[in-house]
Amino acid sequence: MLRDNPRVPDENTNVDVTIRLVSESETCQGKASQIGRLRLAGWVLVGGASTRMGRDKALIEIGGTPLALAAAEALGSVCDSVAFVGDPERYKTLGLPVISDRQRGAGPLSGIEAALGVTCSEWNFIAACDMPALNASLLQDVAAAAGLDAAVPQYPDGRIEPLCAVYHRRCHAVAADALATGIRRISDFIARLRVRYVQVTDPQPFLNLNTPEDLEKYRRG
Repeated sequence: MLRDNPRVPDENTNVDVTIRLVSESETCQGKASQIGRLRLAGWVLVGGASTRMGRDKALIEIGGTPLALAAAEALGSVCDSVAFVGDPERYKTLGLPVISDRQRGAGPLSGIEAALGVTCSEWNFIAACDMPALNASLLQDVAAAAGLDAAVPQYPDGRIEPLCAVYHRRCHAVAADALATGIRRISDFIARLRVRYVQVTDPQPFLNLNTPEDLEKYRRG
């Protein structure tokens, strides 16, 4: 079920990741890969501090696959190409393009701003790296809802999942302005957009791993 919000104004890896790779030499406006000449670009945010986990969540392996690559593979089921947003030097060995956050330390909104600032794709699926239960069916539903400024999963109680959502590239100006004025909360950014909400009830696919306890519980099943 969809609900619009009209009130808001205008192969260095042994993992078989079946997504389209793009080389750094394929540029769009001299900045990013040619992800943008494609219908839907995927971006995995890997630049978080992981302070509660105590180590880099993006590189933690579950079943032999780093969380970042698992997220990339999930996005690859609906996106024409996938890249990471984070430290290019740190994540280059994962075998996918990496663009740098423009404002490191500013939280996930900085990653969203960076992706939307370099993409040439009209629509961009942006996801956090620490959601190992994402599935193709859910991602297809969110991707199919792309419209207005963004398509964002929403629970019946109003909570949202903005780090598994589709954003139009015109949202870059909104993200950049938010960061420039000191806004860091994703919810404050979302409030500035025209949003198409995708109604969801099951939180399991959005499970994120923030602590060693979360990781151990997930591994135990």
